[in-house]
Amino acid sequence: MSDELDLFEEQEEDTGRRKSRSKRRVRLIVIGAIVLAILAGGVWYGLRTIAGIGGYDDYSGAGESDVVFEVQPGDTTGTIANHLKDADVVASSRAFVDAAESESKIRSVQPGYYVMRTKVSGADAVAKMVNPTSRVGNLQIKAGTQFDDVVNGNAVTPGVYSLLSKASCAQLNGKSTCVAVDDLRKVVETADLTALGVPDWAVPDASKSPEPKRRLEGIIMPDVYEVKPGSTAEELLKGLIADSSARLQSIGMPALADSTGFTPYQVLVMGSLVQREAIAGDFTKVARVTYNRLAKSMKLEYDSTVNYVLDRPAIRTKPEDRLKAGPYNTYANLGLPPTPIASVSREAIEAAAKPADGTWLFFVRCQKDGTSCFANTLEEHNANIALAGRNGAY
Repeated sequence: MSDELDLFEEQEEDTGRRKSRSKRRVRLIVIGAIVLAILAGGVWYGLRTIAGIGGYDDYSGAGESDVVFEVQPGDTTGTIANHLKDADVVASSRAFVDAAESESKIRSVQPGYYVMRTKVSGADAVAKMVNPTSRVGNLQIKAGTQFDDVVNGNAVTPGVYSLLSKASCAQLNGKSTCVAVDDLRKVVETADLTALGVPDWAVPDASKSPEPKRRLEGIIMPDVYEVKPGSTAEELLKGLIADSSARLQSIGMPALADSTGFTPYQVLVMGSLVQREAIAGDFTKVARVTYNRLAKSMKLEYDSTVNYVLDRPAIRTKPEDRLKAGPYNTYANLGLPPTPIASVSREAIEAAAKPADGTWLFFVRCQKDGTSCFANTLEEHNANIALAGRNGAY
C-alpha cells in the first residue's frame, strides 16, 4: 500500500511540474509576443520618421486656417512630415514626403518659423514651405546695435526694439501678429528681470539702470534668432533673453571676468565701449586704455557714451554735448557708465576680459578704415588728432 501511495505522489508531482512548465511556456510566449509587438511598433515608427511611410491620406482644397509651424534644428524631411501631420497641416506624413521628392528646395529649408495652412495637400504644403514669404520670425542683431533706433540724418538704423517688433509680424487668418515697440518697452521697463530670465550675475546692476528702458541693454548678444509670431511682448523677450543667455554662457560668461578685478556686468559694459569705440583689430588695445584710465581715476571721455543717449552714431561729439549732465556722460563722470551701451560681440567681451599689455591712456581713430592711434601722453595724443585730421579719418 505504501509503495502505491508513493507512486501516486510521484505521478502527482510530475503532473504538477508539467503544468508549471506549460504555464511558464505560455507566459514566455505571451511576453515574447508583447516584446515583438513593441519592437515592431518602434521599427515602424522609425521608418515612418525616416522615410515618411504610412497611410497615404491626402487633403485637397484651399485649407482651413493659418498656423505658425516650427522647423527645429536637425529635422529631416520625414520628421517635418510627421510634425505637419500632428499639426493637421497634411492628412498623412507620406503625402508630404512623396511630394517633397520632386522638390529639391525642401532639403534647404532652414530651422525657424513658417506660416502654413491646415488641411492642405502634401504638394501644397511643400510649395508653401519652400516659398520665401512663408518664413517668419527671423531676427538678426548686429554687433553694436542698441535698443533704441539710431538716427543719422535721414537714415535710421533700427534698434532691438524695432527689430524685434518687426520680427514678431505675420499675417494669420487676415490679422497681424505684430507686437508694438511701446509694448516691448513697457515690459523692459516694468517686468521683474529675474522672471524675464536675465542672468543672475546681471540682475543687480541692470535693475539699477537710471532709465528703465535701458535695463536690458547689452544683455542681448549679436546673432541670428528665431522668434515666434503670435507671441506676447513678454514671451518674445523671454525667448530672446534665454537664447542670448545661452550664447553668453557659451563664451564663458560670467567666469570670464574672474581674473579681471571687475564684475561680469562691468566687463560687459567695457565690452560695449570697446564695440562702439574701435574696429575689431583695436579691441584689446582700447580695452587696455579703459583699464588704465580707470586705474588712474581718469575720466574715460568716450564720445560713444555721450552719443548713446542722443541715439546717434557719430564718433565725435560737440562741445555742447559734452557739457550735458547725465549718467552716461563720461566727460563729466568718473568710472563706467551704468549699463552697456550696445549689443556686445564675443570678440569685444573677450577683449574686455583680456586686454592687451600696454601703458596707453589715449586713442583716436586716425585712419579712414577706423584704425586708431594710441598714446601715453596728451602731447602724443594731440599729434595723433592732427594726423587723423590730415588723413580725413573723421
